[in-house]
Amino acid sequence: MTDEKIKRINELAHKSKTPEGLTDEEKKEQAILRREFIDSVKGNLVSQLNNINIQEKDGSITHVKDIPLKKKKQL
Repeated sequence: MTDEKIKRINELAHKSKTPEGLTDEEKKEQAILRREFIDSVKGNLVSQLNNINIQEKDGSITHVKDIPLKKKKQL
């Protein structure tokens, strides 16, 4: 997500609050940019979570990405 796209998201958000509002084309652009932003944030979060290590009681280190999903739910 580039700074220009974030700036455009903010511009559209401000314009949507004005009496003139957004055109249909701008509403579509806003929805696409918002989805791209959300996907970017989710991707960054998953990347960060996958880099977490857990030290077990026995002293061994386990990477979170190596833990089966069933066990993650129990944590």
